[in-house]
Amino acid sequence: MSELPRYEYVKLADAIATDIASGKLPQGAALPGERAMTELHGVSIGTVRRAIVELRKRGLVATLPAKGTYVVGMPDPSSDAP
Repeated sequence: MSELPRYEYVKLADAIATDIASGKLPQGAALPGERAMTELHGVSIGTVRRAIVELRKRGLVATLPAKGTYVVGMPDPSSDAP
C-alpha cells in the first residue's frame, strides 16, 4: 500500500528540521519571519504558522512574543521525521 500524502505544513516543518539538523540553522538562530517564509517556501501564512506549531511540539523552536521564533533544540535522530 502506498504512503499517505503529507500535509504541506508537515513538509515545511520537516524541511526546517532538516536545516536545523544540518547546522544551516544552528541553535539560537532566528527563523525568518512568517511573511518571509511564505515567499521563500511558496506556501500560505496559515501553513507557515502550523509548521511553527509543529516544530514547537517537536521541541526544536521557541517563539518569543514580538521577538520571533528561535532554534532551541536538535531533532531526535530516533524519530521518523528528518
